[in-house]
Amino acid sequence: MPSGSPQSTAVTAVRKRPRHTKRQLQEWRQGYVFLLPAVVILGIFIGISAIFVVYLSFCKVNLFTNSYTFVKLDNYLRLFEDEYARTALLNSLKFSAVVVPSQTIIALIIASVLNSKIRGKTFFRAVYFLPTLTSSSALTIIFMFMFSVTGPINTILINMGILPEGEGINFLNNPAVALQVIMIMNIWSTVPQYTTMYLASLQDLPASLYEAADIDGAGTFEKFKSITIPYLKPITTYVLLTGIIGTLQMFDQAYIFSNGSGGPANSTLTVSLMVYRYAFGTTNAMGYASTIAIVLAIVIMVVSLIAEKLNDAEKWY
Repeated sequence: MPSGSPQSTAVTAVRKRPRHTKRQLQEWRQGYVFLLPAVVILGIFIGISAIFVVYLSFCKVNLFTNSYTFVKLDNYLRLFEDEYARTALLNSLKFSAVVVPSQTIIALIIASVLNSKIRGKTFFRAVYFLPTLTSSSALTIIFMFMFSVTGPINTILINMGILPEGEGINFLNNPAVALQVIMIMNIWSTVPQYTTMYLASLQDLPASLYEAADIDGAGTFEKFKSITIPYLKPITTYVLLTGIIGTLQMFDQAYIFSNGSGGPANSTLTVSLMVYRYAFGTTNAMGYASTIAIVLAIVIMVVSLIAEKLNDAEKWY
């Protein structure tokens, strides 16, 4: 066989393939040993729990009598006929569709401003980060006070002449705006966290890219579009995915805002809140609640995959 033939080249390549050293194999074994406790714990508390939830979704469960009756697909068929469930899903999707893009865009803009050469940016960074240190329940109570009939928002609108004296808007009990109030609250509380992520990534962005763009005569917007946004694409993907998951799972703010009822007129009812009401409310329908939880998990997975694919397919350059 000639020495330069493809067969001999392939044989040589195989022979020269690097082998893992004994030390590397030992380090890998040690790594797996250290991971084993976490894997076992996750398997027990997450894996087994998930399997049990799937089992419950095919049963009619009575927690008071501790009885489990196998009902096949009845819970899933009931879900498609439940107008309550459609309302909750629509509210959750509407909430996610407004909050996720808003918090992403606002966080990106604020991070870009804080990364520029402005005075007092250290102070503003600290101020913008403060909402992340406050609990969600405390923020909800604060916003409920702000948007109450006698709260600061109505007071400002009346003083500006937008509303007549003594005729404040009842934001908390108005089905047309109640969900929007929670949207504003959620955006205000999540933007600082994502701003911090964007800001940390922007500080690692090589200044030479902007300098080269300046030489080419690129303006501020062109640099932002052609350099900043593509560089931050991995962070943006993370922000979008965590935002979608978080908004579709939103529970505590809706629960506190409506005192667990999902009102007014089911306008703040979310899927997670509905799961809670069915599982631990007066209906005693743990099996049906498990079905809703599984469907919610599937919806979150599908929407997240679609968002990730769209973001990966987007051409920024």
